Amino acid sequence: MDNSLVVLLLLLPLLLLQHPISASNLHKLKQLRSDFSAQETLSSSDDIPPTEYFEVTKPIQLPKTKPCSYNVLTHDFAFTYGKPPALANYTPPSHCPSQSFSKIVLELKATCKGRQFDRIFGVWLGGVEILRSCTAEPRATGIVWTVQKDITRYHSLLLSDQTLAVFLGNLVDKTYTGVYHVDITIHFYPGELKGRTLSFGSGFPADLILPISRNLPLNDGLWFEIAKSTDVGLKEFKVPRNAYRAVLEVYVSFHENDEFWYTNPPDDYILANNLSNTPRNGAFREVVVTLDGNVAGSVWPFTVIYTGGFNPLLWRPITGIGSFDLPSYDIEVTPFLGTVLDGETHSLGFSVTNALNVWYIDANLHLWLDKESSRTEGQLLNHVDKPLVVSLVSNFKGLNGTFWTSAKRSILSTGWVRSSFGNISTSFVQDLTYNSSMIIEKDGNKQTVVQVISFNDSVHANPPSPFHDFIGKTHRTFSLYLDLDDLDQDNDTFLSVANVTLGFDENKYQNAAIGFSKSSLKNVQDGQGTFVVKNNLVVSGLGETQQDYRYASNGFCYLRKVGSSNYTILYDNIRNSCNKRSHSRLGLNFPKKRHAML
Repeated sequence: MDNSLVVLLLLLPLLLLQHPISASNLHKLKQLRSDFSAQETLSSSDDIPPTEYFEVTKPIQLPKTKPCSYNVLTHDFAFTYGKPPALANYTPPSHCPSQSFSKIVLELKATCKGRQFDRIFGVWLGGVEILRSCTAEPRATGIVWTVQKDITRYHSLLLSDQTLAVFLGNLVDKTYTGVYHVDITIHFYPGELKGRTLSFGSGFPADLILPISRNLPLNDGLWFEIAKSTDVGLKEFKVPRNAYRAVLEVYVSFHENDEFWYTNPPDDYILANNLSNTPRNGAFREVVVTLDGNVAGSVWPFTVIYTGGFNPLLWRPITGIGSFDLPSYDIEVTPFLGTVLDGETHSLGFSVTNALNVWYIDANLHLWLDKESSRTEGQLLNHVDKPLVVSLVSNFKGLNGTFWTSAKRSILSTGWVRSSFGNISTSFVQDLTYNSSMIIEKDGNKQTVVQVISFNDSVHANPPSPFHDFIGKTHRTFSLYLDLDDLDQDNDTFLSVANVTLGFDENKYQNAAIGFSKSSLKNVQDGQGTFVVKNNLVVSGLGETQQDYRYASNGFCYLRKVGSSNYTILYDNIRNSCNKRSHSRLGLNFPKKRHAML
């Protein structure tokens, strides 16, 4: 048995001794989300400024040059569900004095007023997704938020004419009145990118990016929709015959019946209690990426909680980790290049283990080209795809029970490519582990979930002399604590309580010709929310959120502690120093008792 699972099993009784300030039946919560929005007061006033929402993240490190900016889209998203994306003709910024840019930043500003659900949306340029995001849920007095994203890695794409597409499927009726007003601006910062060298590691935008997404025209997003485990999203493509490196960037989000996939008990529990004719497929999900039918990599996604999740007041004004800028996941497919440099059509595929309706998935294939050669060649030397191993232990009686799920996966690929630089050998390794414990009590009205996803990605490129070896390693740990409970009150009233803690821990290491770099991100968010439900209508609520964000990289540090309660910021402490004390405190500060097992 995996050591981390042993620790979970041994320490799980400690969790039962606690009495967290949160909880609630998940399925009732989902039904009550619309009631919550409908009960918020409509006594708006024109002199009350809109509430500013934000996701806590580090500021983008910008050059000292003045940016050249222009607005690429202004659009109102009202009744847009099932309709084509908003389109705009994108042209490179010819009006800029300089045509060399060292940093490019996308800025999205949005406003909304009234009532509305959270809506997922995507931004594509030439079919390449450059942002996936979730809208904030508005209030009667209005809201505003801004998303800034470094899109320098799409540099080559941004220097040619493209079609910009934005899909935000919104519904407007007598109850849900919120229209999302969106402005997208791109800021170009003059400066020189690094010259010709072997482009491994960060800092070297690809020469070409191929969209691995659905083609326009269509009446929804360009992503593939995965509704069940047998669905496969496929895209055919051709690689230029002088490519020497390839990285697949994968975007993933989960919705509808699988928005809270990590809370699903095993099928035998569902069927034994006649809870549904449709199994819930348990609490484990894996996004499998295939190249010509062979597994090329895997994504075990971070549990992004959208702005309406569990208790909407938790995310007002501080939104959930990754909700405004959903993370993407890189898979090094350079070892496979030798199999696709033949000028023929090949295919990339996406599936989701245990999927329910619906997952949105697409990808971007970043390619680096040998400008001194018209043709490279290569070979896949070794590919090991160890089968996914999943273990499930259940112990339940009626609607009450305890469930433990663990999973492992390892993938290794090694290959070489011969270019004008010489012969380059590349290996890519993924090691992934998953552990989850779930307790269901009070005949299904109380649920506690503790989940940890951990994976290591490593890339090693060995070029000929005089080039240096490249070593890149990324370690990520995604942790989730969720406690939901319904507490019966008098007069057909109950108190719904939710406590959630999210942890996003990422460490990156890179050693290459351009130098050594190391970064550390520790991001933890803790929220407590309650609301009173009478006759199936939400009559009052409270949400409090605290966040501790700590980032350090090569002399740049950003630390922020912020807390809120029902739209009001209680404290907001920001520090940019990199003193020894800052480094020593870079750690996830989970509450000690509840999260000792993490």
